[in-house]
Amino acid sequence: METNQNQFEKYLRAKKQVEEIRGFYGHLLAFIIVNLLLLTINLIYSPNHLWFFWTTMGWGIGVFFHGLKAFNETPFLGKDWEEKKMRQFMEEEKYKNNKFE
Repeated sequence: METNQNQFEKYLRAKKQVEEIRGFYGHLLAFIIVNLLLLTINLIYSPNHLWFFWTTMGWGIGVFFHGLKAFNETPFLGKDWEEKKMRQFMEEEKYKNNKFE
């Protein structure tokens, strides 16, 4: 049977996850609105030179990685990696302590 503490910890993790996803959607909305505005300005004032593409591409990379993080899809240095490294360091520390006793 799960304790209230475990349920509360799960609730806090879920709440944090929802906040991260909400933050991503806000970021995505700002990205779309601002880049549509930049596209409009670009096409009105200098249609022969499409400079808006560079800001869209640069910011789009940031939105992409924000989305990966928000939905826990980071292929490198994600939560699983952190937990694995922590276990590794704990085992190394345990081994060192047993070695010198």
